Amino acid sequence: MDDFQKVLVLGTGPASIQLAVLLKKYANCRVGIAGRESARSEHFFAALKESSRRIRVDIQNEKHRQLQGECVVDDVFHGYESITGKWDTVILSVTADAYIGVLKQIEEKLLQQVRCVVLISPTFGSNSLIRRFMTDIHADAEIISFSTYLGDTRWRHDKPSDQVITTGIKKKVFIGSTKAPSESDNVAKLRALYEQLGITLEIMRSPFEAETRNISLYVHPPLFMNDFSLNVLFGEAAPKKFVYKMFPEGPITPALIRNMVACWKEMTAILRKLHIDGLNLLKFMTDDNYPVRPESLSRHEIENFQHFETIHQEYLVYIRYTSLLIDPFSEPDPNGKYFDFSAVPIRQIFVNQQGYWDIPRMPKEDYYRIKIIQGIAKYVDSSCPTIDTFIATYERKIEEAAQHRLQGELLSDAFIVQSFEEDLKRIRSEIETGLVSKNI
Repeated sequence: MDDFQKVLVLGTGPASIQLAVLLKKYANCRVGIAGRESARSEHFFAALKESSRRIRVDIQNEKHRQLQGECVVDDVFHGYESITGKWDTVILSVTADAYIGVLKQIEEKLLQQVRCVVLISPTFGSNSLIRRFMTDIHADAEIISFSTYLGDTRWRHDKPSDQVITTGIKKKVFIGSTKAPSESDNVAKLRALYEQLGITLEIMRSPFEAETRNISLYVHPPLFMNDFSLNVLFGEAAPKKFVYKMFPEGPITPALIRNMVACWKEMTAILRKLHIDGLNLLKFMTDDNYPVRPESLSRHEIENFQHFETIHQEYLVYIRYTSLLIDPFSEPDPNGKYFDFSAVPIRQIFVNQQGYWDIPRMPKEDYYRIKIIQGIAKYVDSSCPTIDTFIATYERKIEEAAQHRLQGELLSDAFIVQSFEEDLKRIRSEIETGLVSKNI
């Protein structure tokens, strides 16, 4: 039976529109979109009503024309609790920390009929989290994890509407399922769809393994959860600083790179405890994310990165970041200047549409990711002092902001130190099941 006849996309962000258009264009299925009711989604729902549910994807680069198109959404649901009908597949296109909150708003009977749940931007442990939730409500569905979203999609006119633009796509994305790779028709269908987009979809042995192939897990905590970046983020330093630049223009120093490599090693140790293959950090950075010139990093250095001494590894990662201060593959202008690739500003805290002070997506999402990793590390008894330091630095900063600079102001939940214990309990339960089944 085809699990892609009726597909419900949960979330009203730009990625949801891109996914809906692709599903219509390449799978020719019935597509519904559901989202929570908020000041932000109000603009989205109003635009869909005005266009008679017609949505559109434009592209920035002609090479990506397979992703452009438009279609009419078959069903639109204002609020997750309002979802009705029978759906074969549910696609979670919201942030990983919102998964359970979204699913809890949907009627259990409806979820019990779902045969497949797809996680578009999960974090390490998300598949286990959703699998336990579905088991607890007596739902038997295949749970599929992508490593990350397929590209970069944003609103066409910088605010929620019925139109988005996809400005870039990834060369490779990883995928893992609760079903064995050879037994999942859904993974095979998704792989065929991605091939039509020019994206390699690499099938991993497990969802856990796919979820580790997200570069954000390894680079965002060291880049954002340090005093330099956080002082900029909370408006305590000159506002114009950049995520990927060297000190003093940005946070990158030899000490930051040392922490990045240490974080990768701690993550690798956690994976080893779970019998999951780790990754070659430098190779993943260059081959699966953004390449550098061979004059900067040789193929020998990239391939053998894991076998070098720590100080050598730190040196190579530092070289990688200095090599990407400019886009080494861009065409220089008449003055010899290349595209300023590293000029990504560190965003500052802001007042959201509900009137509350909030923290930008980076590092707010990364806080959830790294707390889940810390919780898993504790459960499998794997030491992670660098990860602990990142979290302590970040939590100290949000507490200071709430108690001093923003005292008396309306603050979002992002300013609360959290344990995410409910999610961790579900993940631990699934890990235990897996470990017991392997007689570990």
